[in-house]
Amino acid sequence: MSEDNILTTEGLTKSFGGFVAVRNVDLRVRRGTIHAVIGPNGAGKTSLFNLLTKTYPPTSGRIVFDGRDITAMKPYDVARIGLVRSFQISAIFPRLTVRENVRVALQGKTDESYAFWRSGKTLRRLDARVDELLAVVDLTGFADSPAVQLPYGRKRALEIATTIALEPTLLLLDEPMAGLSRQDIARIAQLIRQLAADRTILMVEHNLSVVSDLSDRITVLSRGEVLAEGTYQEVSTMPRVQEAYIGGVHAA
Repeated sequence: MSEDNILTTEGLTKSFGGFVAVRNVDLRVRRGTIHAVIGPNGAGKTSLFNLLTKTYPPTSGRIVFDGRDITAMKPYDVARIGLVRSFQISAIFPRLTVRENVRVALQGKTDESYAFWRSGKTLRRLDARVDELLAVVDLTGFADSPAVQLPYGRKRALEIATTIALEPTLLLLDEPMAGLSRQDIARIAQLIRQLAADRTILMVEHNLSVVSDLSDRITVLSRGEVLAEGTYQEVSTMPRVQEAYIGGVHAA
């Protein structure tokens, strides 16, 4: 396998009884790129992400991350070695402040992982890094606000901050633009560009304008299988892709 590929799957398949959600997927994600996975509803995109992050065990096939076979690994161990995922729905603690949310995420990288009962003074050594992360996602002015009070777009930014607190080398973004306003989409797109400067990003995204603008390479799924792969310019002109996905989205 090429050292240029940070993530590789071979024949990755997931069946639920008689239903095959992901079928024989060979995926190659090049290091230092933004790689998008697109496809119509039910194409297997979320199931693929669940396989990569070990939420689902594969029925068959192999997953290699950064030169290491992770097929049999547990989700926590995969996250610890640098493959980290965000979700479609913001996964934050609504009653904690923005600062506290990021601090909790940072605890996962320290020996204080389970020390929620400890004095705040014990954890203040994390605050410098918290402040750095909040600055990255443009949330410095919201640091002491309860997360529940954030506008939706800012909640998505906070979730990204808690995700990058785990120091991923490969960041999986599951529909990062879902439910965002045009202004928030522009803000999160700029954040993704910034994050891609020193890590690889694999994202599922329905907004094709965002996919076209951000992605170096695209994998198109249909009915759990890889239908096409290439740049946006390449895949968007393929008749089979237009029939399965692109044309339907443009028509909507």
